[in-house]
Amino acid sequence: MFKLIPLLIALAGILFSLNLVQNQNVPQPLPTLAFEPPAAPYPKSIGARGLVEGSDENIRISPAVAGLVTRVAVKVGDEVRAGDVLLEQDARDAQAQILVQEANVASLQASLKEAEVSLADRQDQWRRIEQLGENRVVSVDEKQRTFFALRAAESRVELQRVNLDAAKALLGRAKVQRTLLSVLAPADSTVLQVNIRAGEYAALNSIEIPILLARTQELQLRADVDEDNAPRVRANCEAVAFIKGIKGDALPLRFVRIEPYILPKRSLTGDSSERVDTRVLQVIFRFDRPKTPIYVGQQMDVFLNAE
Repeated sequence: MFKLIPLLIALAGILFSLNLVQNQNVPQPLPTLAFEPPAAPYPKSIGARGLVEGSDENIRISPAVAGLVTRVAVKVGDEVRAGDVLLEQDARDAQAQILVQEANVASLQASLKEAEVSLADRQDQWRRIEQLGENRVVSVDEKQRTFFALRAAESRVELQRVNLDAAKALLGRAKVQRTLLSVLAPADSTVLQVNIRAGEYAALNSIEIPILLARTQELQLRADVDEDNAPRVRANCEAVAFIKGIKGDALPLRFVRIEPYILPKRSLTGDSSERVDTRVLQVIFRFDRPKTPIYVGQQMDVFLNAE
């Protein structure tokens, strides 16, 4: 009886292995696609990945100087006009510098007036000496001393004027530094992102863009064409774009320009076979807004006619 147990266990293992092999040989059904990818509409097409952006490209707003943010005047979705305030930084130190320079200008203006009065006095003395010199009433030494005193007074006036001009320039610079603490919109646009809040410190060359703007009244598409297909791209070529998940509606594109510099690819698709060192040629297109909502930053499938 005990000798049959190992035999039964071995037989069960063999049956289990046969069943496992048989199940693995059964063809598995193909997974269903969430949506069918768009087909190339041209006999000779160049496929590309497009990124939607504002008509004049996206505007990355950063402060001109580092500082503490005291007020953010906009929020996402706001329409701003050129010159509107986007954010303000702490201006107490800049305002104090303006007051210091204004006081310095006032002091130098008073000094200039004093020097001008002294010069007028020296000029009057020189006129008198010249009149007396004609009658040989004053000595040559006294006449020379009066002349040199006049020249010294003229030099002091000139020096005070130069110092006053320099102080006014420093005052102007202080006022410019004050205006730089208010970040203004450079053009009529829409606020797409606000990544900074009041109380945060705005650093220069920050990785995260504080405020992103774009002119969304008209959109454009930046298509990345792989460098291998770059020689096939022609100016004024026909092209269409497809919104992801919508196969049937091809969006006609209008050629704008070809960027003349091939650069490393930035908007990767995530494909496992994609190399990160791929370089692309960027082609810019414009298009009319369809009924389907399209947003800045959205990716689209693009096909260019290579015939």
